[in-house]
Amino acid sequence: MTEVKLSKRLQAVADLVKSDSRLLDVGSDHAYLPTYLIQQKKIDFAIAGEVVKGPFQIAKNHVAEQNLQDKIEVRLANGLAAFEESDAISSIVIAGMGGLLISEILEEGKDKLSQVEQLILQPNNHEESLRSWLVAHDFVISSEKILLEAGKIYEIIVAEHGTSELNETELEFGPYLSQEKSEVFRKKWNKELSTLKKILERLPENHEKRAAVQAKKEKIEGVLQ
Repeated sequence: MTEVKLSKRLQAVADLVKSDSRLLDVGSDHAYLPTYLIQQKKIDFAIAGEVVKGPFQIAKNHVAEQNLQDKIEVRLANGLAAFEESDAISSIVIAGMGGLLISEILEEGKDKLSQVEQLILQPNNHEESLRSWLVAHDFVISSEKILLEAGKIYEIIVAEHGTSELNETELEFGPYLSQEKSEVFRKKWNKELSTLKKILERLPENHEKRAAVQAKKEKIEGVLQ
């Protein structure tokens, strides 16, 4: 068995998975995450879900090479259709997709989430839409991470069952991230601020979009203070 080394992004996801979880990894990318968690003895059962036959076969081959077929089941299925109630899945990871797609996957499978204790979500964009979906469907964001890897910034959202309300700022910037204001968080939003300033320089004073761009610029400046 070859020990799996995870990327910085996936390592951050792995660190957030609860010990002894029964895991579903949606869009599993070679089943690296489940393999690592099994090898580290953090969990002892996982489903690696793939919706396309090519990646499905690659993941199956990887699991076989690691001789972990008794602990990791690779299933060809769309989103949360990869598991059944009898699988007793307690943690779900959906990483490396757009926030809108993650929201759609959760929406399509929402009737299967009642017994799931933990969602670990890593959207590549539209984080605010995903947070809105979670709040609307009685999930509480329990923690957030933001990290920089190979020049890209990634956010990770962990959610559990419960009711909460997030204001507009918390939805857009993250309830925890906007409080912590880490160096990476500041890097992300300073870059956005720079883009908005350039747009304002080009827009005529009476342009219809100017007020919205100016408002967003001021909101970011307020959060970064």
